[in-house]
Amino acid sequence: MKASAPRAQLRAWLSGSRCVFPASVWDPLSARMAQDIGYELAMLAGSVASFTVLGAPDKVVLTLTELAEQARRICRASSIPLIVDADHGFGNALNVRRTVEELETAGVSGLTIEDTELPQGFGRPPKALIAVDEVIGKFEAALDARQDPALCILARTTAFQALPTDEALARIERYGRPAVDGLFLVGIQSWAQLEAVHRLTDLPLLLGSTPENMKDMQRLSQLSVRVALQGHGSFIAAVRATYENLLGMRLRVDPAAASKAIPADLIAAVTREADYAQWVERYLQRP
Repeated sequence: MKASAPRAQLRAWLSGSRCVFPASVWDPLSARMAQDIGYELAMLAGSVASFTVLGAPDKVVLTLTELAEQARRICRASSIPLIVDADHGFGNALNVRRTVEELETAGVSGLTIEDTELPQGFGRPPKALIAVDEVIGKFEAALDARQDPALCILARTTAFQALPTDEALARIERYGRPAVDGLFLVGIQSWAQLEAVHRLTDLPLLLGSTPENMKDMQRLSQLSVRVALQGHGSFIAAVRATYENLLGMRLRVDPAAASKAIPADLIAAVTREADYAQWVERYLQRP
């Protein structure tokens, strides 16, 4: 496993002038398929990693070791540059250092550290934001911890989901002060928001779950967006196809007929989302 070439490819893309839609991958085979099809980059999302490794929803019950091992398997089997969603770095700034060490050793090309308060605290709303100074400390710790300067450290924020636009922009302006390699924006819903971020920083931008009305590659490129996620439909399609095939064989009927029995929200069903919602209510939100 040689990490230098894919890391150089990711850096070249971030410093270029065009936007790309990356592949959402979750295991060695999906990464190889993305590579063979011709995708420039791949993304391992925290939610998809939790689905794949634990069969659990995205409640931050996946451990750093489990995430790093899955990333290592993907990087061993393919040479496509892999960006990993490292959530909040699995703790405070010291934990962030450990997160960078493990994922760098696993061979990833880039990783994101976000400003969300994770896991959800007792009596706290989901997806609350941590203090700006603590976020900056995490970004600085991540930069200090990397051994290979080619590894990309990306500052991720959900501020547009949690705050009014002016407050989100104030945060983002500060996030660009450490020498991070890019800003990963979650929750952007309009061109006006994206243009405002573009005016604040010269850093390359990455978008999470790009809205359908914003999938204009030329305009995204002009606004310094270099990576724009399209969601994780490939994983959902794989789960659906597997369920449909297993159901068809079990019922000894044509898979098309069996598909009528597929749960409307298959991912929620197989990851026991209802159980986790009950546990959150019972343990975290009780008066």
